[in-house]
Amino acid sequence: MPVFLDVHKVPFGEDQLKELCMAPRDEFGVSHVNLFYNKDAGVCFCLLEGPDVDSIEKHHAKVNIKCEWITEVSMARPFMPPGQLGQPST
Repeated sequence: MPVFLDVHKVPFGEDQLKELCMAPRDEFGVSHVNLFYNKDAGVCFCLLEGPDVDSIEKHHAKVNIKCEWITEVSMARPFMPPGQLGQPST
């Protein structure tokens, strides 16, 4: 599935952002890979899996967030779920 990076203002607290990373895939087919945020600047960078840009926009629109930009990206290192980082592959 394609991976997208976007940026927008952070309307949530740190605990809510951490919960979002663990949320299941939504009705638009979007799931969080990770979130990067700057609390002082109030900015969030979302790394998301989803079918297309339209799905990413809908994912944010359902909570009244307008992204400044969204771009499809490739990951230099495959995503590994928490707890598996640094473990050898079998």
